[in-house]
Amino acid sequence: MHMKVPLLDLKAQYATIKDEIDAAVAAVFESQYFINGPEVTACEEAVAAYANCVAGVGVSSGTDALLLALMVEGIGAGDEVITVPYTFFATAGSIARTGARPVFVDIDPLTFNMDVEQVEAAITGKTKAIMPVHLYGQVANMERIVEIAEKHGLVVIEDGAQAIGAERKGCRAGSMGDYGTFSFFPSKNLGGAGDGGMVVTQSEAKAERLRIFRNHGSDPKYYHPFIGGNFRLDALQAAVVRVKLRHLDAWTQARQANAARYDSLFSDAGLAGGPVRLPKHPGTVGGRTDCSCRHIFNQYVLRCDRRDALRAHLAEAGIGTEIYYPVPMHLQACFADLGYGEGAFPESETAAKETVAIPIYPELSEEQARAVVDAFKAFYP
Repeated sequence: MHMKVPLLDLKAQYATIKDEIDAAVAAVFESQYFINGPEVTACEEAVAAYANCVAGVGVSSGTDALLLALMVEGIGAGDEVITVPYTFFATAGSIARTGARPVFVDIDPLTFNMDVEQVEAAITGKTKAIMPVHLYGQVANMERIVEIAEKHGLVVIEDGAQAIGAERKGCRAGSMGDYGTFSFFPSKNLGGAGDGGMVVTQSEAKAERLRIFRNHGSDPKYYHPFIGGNFRLDALQAAVVRVKLRHLDAWTQARQANAARYDSLFSDAGLAGGPVRLPKHPGTVGGRTDCSCRHIFNQYVLRCDRRDALRAHLAEAGIGTEIYYPVPMHLQACFADLGYGEGAFPESETAAKETVAIPIYPELSEEQARAVVDAFKAFYP
């Protein structure tokens, strides 16, 4: 009888904080204050402080966080924004929705983040911003990205949807660019009870514009100097996020411990470096521990031989997996008019064919982790 191991078990997490969540949600209902208001403000202050930022502006989703930052900067038709093709759709989709053109650069095969050596060659007279993605919970090479942006007068919008609390050289995700964006989608390390997100910034002036734009561009009410959108964060989501934020560091430590355990189990099984390539993260690069970097393991992603056959085998064994992401953005049908063909970004295309994410959630037990690795061993005799 196989032990079933889901990719994510939100019920296990809820069971540990049920009373806190239920009380927070009940308090919102008692107040009948559902849009903006004190609960949202308290959440914004707490998340901004956690991200080491001056201000936070709660929004309706991580996608809308990206869109809002672009809109506030006036980015639109005729403009270009540099990002990566190996990411969730929202990154490139938000750029396209403003009328601007996503311009892709490939990823670094070790970290899956933007290859900073390719950025400058992609800059044209139309480039207005760089949008790096901190994939899987690991921060991109922000010091180089910020240096390039400053040299060319570009805005930096960090897509930190998978990286709240992640650090590079002691700096937190979202705190290094002009804007940082987070998602509170339920599967994220800090998830709400539905859609939600936040934009963080080191500029109070930028935060004020974000607040105006998220509320139909009105300032004051019913007077519209700008065309914004309805991008507000629900008070109910803010209440849930605030409760979970108190537990986030403990959950991150559990994810990091699970990752270290997997590293050991795969190595002990003789699979690491063979048919299975482990994630490269601080502590595994050259065997040294880099204390100034913090990977939060939103996902634990392997590169595997015969990936699709492996996934079918794992599914049969009751092991949950996912591919983040099977089709890079430049090969999506909706972006065909950008003119990129197969082979344009080889590292992104290879990653799409080789990667698989396995369960890493904080409540994962040692027994479950061993069952996952045993299932891999059965596939790679």
